Amino acid sequence: MPTLGTPLAPELLHPGSLWVLDSGVNGYARFAGSNLTTQAAAGRCFQVLNWPDHGRVRVRLLEDGYPCWLAVVDLMGQATATRFWRPILFDSRTIAARLPAVLDWVAMAAGRHNSYLWGGTLGPDLDCSGLVQSAFASQGIWLPRDAYQQERFCTPIAVQPGQSHLLRPGDLLFFGTAKRCTHVAIHQGGGRYWHSSGRDHGRNGIGRDSIDPRDQHPVACHYRNELRGAGRVERCHDGSTLP
Repeated sequence: MPTLGTPLAPELLHPGSLWVLDSGVNGYARFAGSNLTTQAAAGRCFQVLNWPDHGRVRVRLLEDGYPCWLAVVDLMGQATATRFWRPILFDSRTIAARLPAVLDWVAMAAGRHNSYLWGGTLGPDLDCSGLVQSAFASQGIWLPRDAYQQERFCTPIAVQPGQSHLLRPGDLLFFGTAKRCTHVAIHQGGGRYWHSSGRDHGRNGIGRDSIDPRDQHPVACHYRNELRGAGRVERCHDGSTLP
């Protein structure tokens, strides 16, 4: 195994070795192809799962337990070896106290020029769950990567279009079909929410919409019809792999 602080080299990517990123990298869905599944910012840690294959290495991002493929060439000189990683776990009271800063981060991200990017978590271009995960991570609160995982991770909160009285700022709203969550947003207050949505039914980037039936904007109407429920973030991800 590489010694602590050793710069990354391909021959040091032993299965089980731990590394800290010095700069952001793309995470891919497969060992070949250009399809992003996530991104990882500087300071994040990963564990190597398999020996490199076809110029990529399969890893697990430790903060959210998310598996992906990283291009070895992107890692050259951009990661250093470490021997230890431990999650930082906040209680629900600490998380609640940090939610105003989470929402400030979202508003700041919305104010930058951006477009929707599937797999985006680095910004300024983000996908829906990437926006939510990055906003909470900005305050040291780690959530699962994907929208359906975030839905399972949260404490359920009752919500229906036009009935948002149980929601608090910082709660998450979940959208999709009866079988699966496919979209997530963060509640700003009063039924209004921030989300990063695509071109087909969204704003091609970060925008603000509402679950209030009086809001007849096409984007608001589309997602209101797909509202599945809501959830409250009351714990931090411990790094375990989620289904």
